[in-house]
Amino acid sequence: MKDLRWTQVLALACASALVVGCSDSGSSDNDSVDTDGGETATRIQDSRQFTAITRNDDGYTLSFGASSGATVDTDRWSGVMPNGAAYRVEVPQDNWNGMLIMYAHGYRGEGNELTVSNPALRNYYVNNGYAWAASSYSKNYYDVRAGVEDTNALANAFVNIAAQNGRTLMTPTKIYITGDSMGGHVTAAAIEQETQLEAANKVSYAGAVARCGVVGGTYEFDYLLNFTFAAQHAADMGPTRYPATDFNQTEIDAVLWSTEPGFGQQGVPTAAGEKLENIVRTLSGGDRPVFQQGFRGGYYDVVMGTGGRDGTVNGILARNLSGNIGYEYDYDGDPASSTVEETQFNASILRVAADPNANPARSDGVRWIPRVNGQFSVPMVTLHGLGDLYVPFVHEQIYRERARENGNDDLLVQRAVRAPGHCDFTQEERQAAFEDMINWEQNSVKPAGDDVSRTAVADADYGCQFTTADRQGIAACPAP
Repeated sequence: MKDLRWTQVLALACASALVVGCSDSGSSDNDSVDTDGGETATRIQDSRQFTAITRNDDGYTLSFGASSGATVDTDRWSGVMPNGAAYRVEVPQDNWNGMLIMYAHGYRGEGNELTVSNPALRNYYVNNGYAWAASSYSKNYYDVRAGVEDTNALANAFVNIAAQNGRTLMTPTKIYITGDSMGGHVTAAAIEQETQLEAANKVSYAGAVARCGVVGGTYEFDYLLNFTFAAQHAADMGPTRYPATDFNQTEIDAVLWSTEPGFGQQGVPTAAGEKLENIVRTLSGGDRPVFQQGFRGGYYDVVMGTGGRDGTVNGILARNLSGNIGYEYDYDGDPASSTVEETQFNASILRVAADPNANPARSDGVRWIPRVNGQFSVPMVTLHGLGDLYVPFVHEQIYRERARENGNDDLLVQRAVRAPGHCDFTQEERQAAFEDMINWEQNSVKPAGDDVSRTAVADADYGCQFTTADRQGIAACPAP
């Protein structure tokens, strides 16, 4: 799964131990353009070259055929936008309902080949009259700016692409957006007030669905930094400097695990590993079902693979966004109290400060890492796995708090799924989230959702309401 390993760790300093109320900006100074760190700064991402691939040795082709699951005939177009982003577009031939769905893919790694993914609900979309379009984005790495701007540019080019292929289409009556993982960040950012005002390519979306999404914005990099710092420190191996050039996962694992975790294999932590487990439990959203299966499974290795890096998101930024000033690591499972051991742990762990102007506003479009501030005016439905430790459930808690602070949490419906992996959803779970968002937006029928508070998620049966299938190793929900 290509959206499983980020190669950069960042953090944003936040004074709250639970970080739920923490802003997606490091400082109010980020509200203005910093001509040193923003407009004229040189970042590594600007020097990288990417190429849209029409075919490769792995069997990928940009052009795509009809789906065996489609019950209608469709027109299918693919090509490359002027900025180098590849695209796919599919439109029902006879029963298009006039609406367009934009799909935002997840992280594609560090390669220079740009590729496009079909959405998981492709058949559902076309069979129900929707057109869809998906961009490769013009850049790889964690470049959410490219994801937002290029997805919007493709939406705006939809009618012209049809005309170039001999079909006359009207401007879509409504455009929706949906995405997974990093694409969930793209999705949430695309409907934000700041993006609506500042994007170079503007699109007014009618509604959105973010699945396993980075809807807490740059908190993801707080989490990755704190996870890997805490692992190193729990193993009594530093960190002694930042970036952590002394980061050695093999040696850390030998201290934290008596049986190492892996996909398809639950690890057995040592006493030091259990301390890290408690730290990560609090860090990732609190005590909840499926957390332990997620931590002791293969995603521990995925997160640890981000350890030891600097705070530029692997060259997406020009300055260090990372910091853990003020964060209190809890390793006894009781974040309300602080033991002598915890006090010593927190006093001795390396502290690093973030540059408050690492991700400033820009005059040529959205920020390098677009904000997710919870300022949106259209229906949003989110779907998130409880055991996901790559993009942890705490993102939903942060997103809810930000939406509440802005007085529009009535436009946010969130759903938890009892799944241990990243983006581990059934088609039924995906389809229900989309259908309910559409019914809400079009017919004003607000769907049900879950309370994502730490008190609510601690219930042993939490997540059962919207989980449609039992996952291996996860306790089944009680019969209705």
